[in-house]
Amino acid sequence: MTVIAVLNHRQLAMLRAVAGGRAEITCSCEPDLYVDGLPCCDQGSARELVRTGLVRAAPSGASGGRVTAALTDLGRAALH
Repeated sequence: MTVIAVLNHRQLAMLRAVAGGRAEITCSCEPDLYVDGLPCCDQGSARELVRTGLVRAAPSGASGGRVTAALTDLGRAALH
């Protein structure tokens, strides 16, 4: 079973927010996701999206700072 096959509705919504340019992510080993400027309600899922290679920080930034979140190729494939 692939990572994409086990995504839940909340994780897919997070991916759609990232794809829509509405998300930021902190530069840290345990990144936090913000959607529309607000912290995501499920940071565990947000971190899992990063660990599994679906989401990444678009630009590099200072440790702890927020930067634009971006989908990886795998993240884009998960939405199609």
